[in-house]
Amino acid sequence: MSGERPATDGGSVTGDEGRRIGGGSAARRPAEGGRLGWLFEPRLLAVAAASLLLVVVAGLVQVSFGAYSMSAGQAWRAVLDPAVLLDPRWLLNFLLGEGLMRTVTGFQGELPELAHETLIVWNIRLPRVLVAVVVGMNLAVSGAIFQAVTRNELASPFILGVSSGAGLTILLTLVVFGGLSAFLPLIAALGGSVAFLIVYAIAWKNGTSPVRLVLAGVIVGTVFNSLQTGLFFFADDIGVVQSAIQWTTGSLTGTDWEQVRTALPWTLVAVVLSLAGSRQLNLLLLGEQTAKSLGMSIERVRFGLSGVAVLAAAASIAVAGIVSFVGLIVPHVVRNLVGSDYKRVIVGCLFVGPALMVGADVGARLGMSVLTGADAQIPVGIVTGLVGGPYFLYLMRRQQNMGDL
Repeated sequence: MSGERPATDGGSVTGDEGRRIGGGSAARRPAEGGRLGWLFEPRLLAVAAASLLLVVVAGLVQVSFGAYSMSAGQAWRAVLDPAVLLDPRWLLNFLLGEGLMRTVTGFQGELPELAHETLIVWNIRLPRVLVAVVVGMNLAVSGAIFQAVTRNELASPFILGVSSGAGLTILLTLVVFGGLSAFLPLIAALGGSVAFLIVYAIAWKNGTSPVRLVLAGVIVGTVFNSLQTGLFFFADDIGVVQSAIQWTTGSLTGTDWEQVRTALPWTLVAVVLSLAGSRQLNLLLLGEQTAKSLGMSIERVRFGLSGVAVLAAAASIAVAGIVSFVGLIVPHVVRNLVGSDYKRVIVGCLFVGPALMVGADVGARLGMSVLTGADAQIPVGIVTGLVGGPYFLYLMRRQQNMGDL
């Protein structure tokens, strides 16, 4: 970064560096309104409100359409059915599973009956919306962290090979062991971590550069994608092949509460750690010299935050497969809307990521029906690619210095 210089007044940063992190003067003094005053910044509130509105509208569309058709009013009443919302046994049954619910509550009887529409919405349709929300959060946060750690606007779990590494280990698990769904996030995290370490090792030459990291990521991703394709020839079960195709293209078809329960704990961990590391991410963007002068252990922080990004990406890949472009595009959108302070960027990603994923899943589920009249669904990864590709080209055309943050 041009104009880097160590701070000389106990950590304050001035000039161009200050403007890059949260808009100049806001970066040099505590946020008004106390430590959490930045949460009520008008632009961030507007982004959160607009994203929530989109999630609600798109989610309502999702739960309204299906083999059993219902109106938007019926779907809304089913989502807000007091028989579920006011009965902790039903909520725990969905979130924890029936066995764990009975263990926690000590309840041994039969759960109260629910209306037919409520069962359809809560058992089948709502989990798909929640999985899309979780996946959008994870991929957006993961991409934002990778872009700060590498100081490269092109960085994302997909481009840096993390998605390919995680996907490869999941396919190995499906083909060789045929399951182990409870451990998929850990398996995916292991594969993603190995892939990122390989990328970092290839790119290292007395340090790394944005160009070398991207090139290394493309190389590793290509090799791992080839290995994924080769695994198809070792799968005898057509069902395993179909599942493998879903992993490689990114799909939310057939998701249920098991996927929510699989991804949610890891998502919460990744979100908390990313928010806690937002200050370190801001310092990394100032350059290594400035960060070192402020007492940061560069490599330790970089690898620790990269581990958080890998965990977030792995949690999404474990339940939805490899969904492209979300981790690349969402951080750009958020920075353009709320500024470069990573406290706001991370929070913005937690809203914009789900809005993109839920909206894209509506297109994946209903797009073929609208365009051709065919009752078929396409993988959500195709939709995010069709949306993200043109937007990324627009970014490249608009920004002459695309690459370094």
